[in-house]
Amino acid sequence: MILWLICLVAPVTTWAHRYLYVESIQFAVLGFWVPALIATGAPWPRWRLTRVDDAGEIVGGVLRERRRVSQGRALILAALFVAMSIFWRLAPIVNGLTEHEWIVVLEAITLSGAGVAFMCDIVESPPLRPGVSRPYRIALSAAVMWSAWVFAYLEALSHAPWYRAFQHVAGRGLSVSADQQLSAGMVWFMTGVVFVPIIFWNLVHWLQAEEDPDDELYRMVRQERTRGFFGYRSDGSS
Repeated sequence: MILWLICLVAPVTTWAHRYLYVESIQFAVLGFWVPALIATGAPWPRWRLTRVDDAGEIVGGVLRERRRVSQGRALILAALFVAMSIFWRLAPIVNGLTEHEWIVVLEAITLSGAGVAFMCDIVESPPLRPGVSRPYRIALSAAVMWSAWVFAYLEALSHAPWYRAFQHVAGRGLSVSADQQLSAGMVWFMTGVVFVPIIFWNLVHWLQAEEDPDDELYRMVRQERTRGFFGYRSDGSS
């Protein structure tokens, strides 16, 4: 939260109104760094990956159905996050950020909120654990990262300035093209710092796993049923 607040006060906001690359850093921190830090470091409640009813019985079809629901939710959250990140990089929106300071607060709330919701489905933050398989997390992470990279790539290759609200004086400071290319480079770098470790972490653990992803779910169910058989319930009573 401290990093989130720093992006909303001077001198960061002052620099972001003057230089496009600083505004891009602000965007990347609010949209990618802060959500990743919150998702991995927040004191989440002790949710269970699977729940067992009072009889301690659950069937494979229910597990598969829950997996499909989790995948659908993760896909929707990824699409929402991509749409939100593209929206806040559109030229009219970025130009408006330099004229109305309150829009930055709205950007921070919506972008970080969508980012946290998405990150919670692709990273593990014990005791909270995503409900989708690691290959699915890898695919969604790569898709979101590439969407940011493609948009930044188009910005860097553009011969005309996308964001005309940033004033540049010839011969003083950064030129328009240099500021725009540096802005794209900041987005590439800062999104890569977030998503590349997530992708490789999930990839390494997936390759090391010797069992099917659903086997762990069944093992958890068997453990719950065993505890129930010996007279122990999930609430700790006997």
